[in-house]
Amino acid sequence: MTTPTESNHSLSRIPSGVWALGFVSLLMDVSSEMIHALLPVYLVTVLGASTLTVGFIEGIAEATASITKIFSGALSDWLGKRKLLAAIGYGLAAFTKPVFPLAPTVDWLVAARFIDRIGKGIRGAPRDALVADIAPAELRGASFGLRQSLDTVGAFVGPLLAIALMWWSADNFKAVFWLAVVPAFLSLALILLAVQEPKHRAEGRMKNPLSFAAARSLGSVYWRVVAVGVVFTLARFSEAFLILRAQNVGLSVTWIPAVLVLMNVAYALSAYPVGVLSDRIDRKALLALGLLLLAISDLSMALIPNLAGLAFGVVLWGLHMGFTQGLFATLVADTAPPALRGTAYGYFNLLTGVTMLIASIMAGALWDAYGPVSTFLASFALALLTLAGLMSIGDVISRPANE
Repeated sequence: MTTPTESNHSLSRIPSGVWALGFVSLLMDVSSEMIHALLPVYLVTVLGASTLTVGFIEGIAEATASITKIFSGALSDWLGKRKLLAAIGYGLAAFTKPVFPLAPTVDWLVAARFIDRIGKGIRGAPRDALVADIAPAELRGASFGLRQSLDTVGAFVGPLLAIALMWWSADNFKAVFWLAVVPAFLSLALILLAVQEPKHRAEGRMKNPLSFAAARSLGSVYWRVVAVGVVFTLARFSEAFLILRAQNVGLSVTWIPAVLVLMNVAYALSAYPVGVLSDRIDRKALLALGLLLLAISDLSMALIPNLAGLAFGVVLWGLHMGFTQGLFATLVADTAPPALRGTAYGYFNLLTGVTMLIASIMAGALWDAYGPVSTFLASFALALLTLAGLMSIGDVISRPANE
């Protein structure tokens, strides 16, 4: 077990570029989550959208980001310029934020969410590959865990600000959306000024990172990691449904962003310690524990339809994210060749993003047809099936990196 001294020692050794990228993510997440914490309720209560529409919007938004990642990741491998593409992605997201308070209809919000997620897609794979390039192999899990923790701090600071601003503005959605523009532009400034990219060796680059030969050169172990990630993603859906469940059990509109605050506090507190652990112990065991946490979370939100059951389920949902998301990023870096890391993250995020689209649409359809209990019980069943599959694949993803 990792001691506090070991954890602090790891923190002090993590490169400054990883810290800077963590704070870039933090600021953009503050902006995005100020909007995202309120958007599902705004769509349903103000603009009259159905929950199926919410599921479709959230799913297509994340799938759009994932599809874009494959091209930006491959381009970052081909050019050897990961920071440039990451900065373009953060810039596009920043300049899209003013559309949210200006949008008069659902169509406008769909377009804004779509463009915002294109920005996320452009920056995602190059940024993750940049973290992998900067971080020493023996601190890879800790580095991804730190970036994920800082990102997730932004994800709960954003909803907290949304709660305070909704109270201050007497539930003025558009005022909150306008104020969310500020941290987005601070994030863009930080990546431009504070992140330095290491030099990439030109001889290691492939002429076409999206070719079949390049895909084969990623290796069977990498593709097994992708397969686990895809099935895992099918077992969960957009966090928008946690917000809708909160409304369903009687939480007032002003306090609904507290759902994302609670989830992301659990996520942020667990991601870095789990990253440190993943540099030292069996990584498959940590993934299995994450799946178990997801299954118990689903049961709580399905079978305990009150605020206590909701709170318990939301905390466990956040813990399952902390146990899995940074770890998947670490596993991709472990198993992909350095010259194809951008492409590797692109493929991983493309396939898991399409799966998220399917999972979110299924969740919305089940909710509309049979109610929220069916949505969470379906996720519970899929989580258990994924856990069984994970236990059957052997130990090829269990070992920490050894470069």
